[in-house]
Amino acid sequence: MILLSLVLVTQVFGQEKRQIEKERNEVKLNASNLIAFQFMDLTYERLLDEDSSMGIGTLFYFGTDQSDSWDYRTFSLTPYFRQYFSNSHAKGFFVEGFGMFNSGNYNGDSNFFDSEERSFFDFALGISVGGKFVNKSGFIAEVYGGLGRNLSANEGAPEIVGRGGISVGFRF
Repeated sequence: MILLSLVLVTQVFGQEKRQIEKERNEVKLNASNLIAFQFMDLTYERLLDEDSSMGIGTLFYFGTDQSDSWDYRTFSLTPYFRQYFSNSHAKGFFVEGFGMFNSGNYNGDSNFFDSEERSFFDFALGISVGGKFVNKSGFIAEVYGGLGRNLSANEGAPEIVGRGGISVGFRF
């Protein structure tokens, strides 16, 4: 009887582990950027193990008049690495290190008299924190935010970049 119980428990945990190993991919849409700021922000994330993942996000502006927007970017490509801090498989609280290739138009609003808008392309490094929630069906809800610093001395680029939002997606 004990041997039968041990075999059944091993099978159940083995199936759960195989299921987790199969579900290593995620696709997400940043709904807050889409609704509030006219940015399409799509992300692919690959789970490396129970505690870490890496991914890449792409953001592009699809509106017609960016002068009303708080964000200067028209495009960004953001690779990242995440470390999760929970007992669950790649969900819960996380810390993320990211790089961001970003381009757009910026007027350097530090000088009131200099309102000339400049185009820029730059690369930033930064850190974010957040939380990811995943249900049994694989539906994902995620909230995150962070800051980075552009590394070049490009006069047209802002010094600080932001990263954040509320994303929804699916793990498969």
